[in-house]
Amino acid sequence: MKNSWNISILLFLFFTGSKAQTSADTLPRLYLSQIAHINQSDSYITFPTDIGNLEPLMFEANLNPNFVVRKRGDSRLMMVLTPQITIRMFNEESYPVKTPSYIPQLTMYYLFGYPELPHHTTLFGKIAHHSNGQDGNFYNSDGSINLQSGNFATNFLEIGFIDTSYGSQVNAVKFFRSSLEIHPKSWMLDELQGQYSGLRWHNSFFAYKLPLDREFFSRKRKANFSLKIETTWMFDEINDWKTFETKRFSGAFTFYYHPKFLEDIGFFVKFYHGLDYYNIYFDHQLDIIRFGIMTEILRF
Repeated sequence: MKNSWNISILLFLFFTGSKAQTSADTLPRLYLSQIAHINQSDSYITFPTDIGNLEPLMFEANLNPNFVVRKRGDSRLMMVLTPQITIRMFNEESYPVKTPSYIPQLTMYYLFGYPELPHHTTLFGKIAHHSNGQDGNFYNSDGSINLQSGNFATNFLEIGFIDTSYGSQVNAVKFFRSSLEIHPKSWMLDELQGQYSGLRWHNSFFAYKLPLDREFFSRKRKANFSLKIETTWMFDEINDWKTFETKRFSGAFTFYYHPKFLEDIGFFVKFYHGLDYYNIYFDHQLDIIRFGIMTEILRF
């Protein structure tokens, strides 16, 4: 009888242990390289169908390759070099590309926890440069900002964290990101001080809905669709605005769909409200809806 109880206990421990192991094995591996990719903006190109008050464009393109420096694939410390470039081709005679945004950046990441866990946090720090490659006068003779060849340049630091989790009930990988972006006055043009925010609080929420298929937790899986909500609040003294003036707020909502017949790209629609992020156009207030294609190389 005693031996029967011992055998029963061993069988119980074996099956419960196997079940736990299977459950752990089915969790998506959220490696630091994937988390870093979430933190860097996606590469995309828009269609010439913008709705809103943006100047007529043929397209806007964001080129954002990431060069990763790490010891191995499951490293918890990683550095990413990103030579980001944003380009707008205007729907004008000769289709000019005016003052591209150059935003080279170096970012360090440290992951608390392990990729196998369903919930962990990553700290990051970034140093970046933002300019338009021009050297003309900032102002025109009439006092307006020189959008054609005016010099725009600033450097900044960004520090923050990314909280990563997996929702088993909805089968989605979720990310919450919060950070402070700091532009020291000595790091930006004198003309920008007082009218370009040097202290910004960013918050973002990303959700990637994963497919239900036979390779349910294969590293080859791609999200069927994703949602992104992004907000920014400007805290410093800018244009004599009050502390809680709505002009200090920028927000974006992006819906991305990845059809099965495409490999690494999909379609997106994005609503954006706030100040223009395109270098010297920074004082333009935008309310736009955009459509385009976006790369999506994440695998969960």
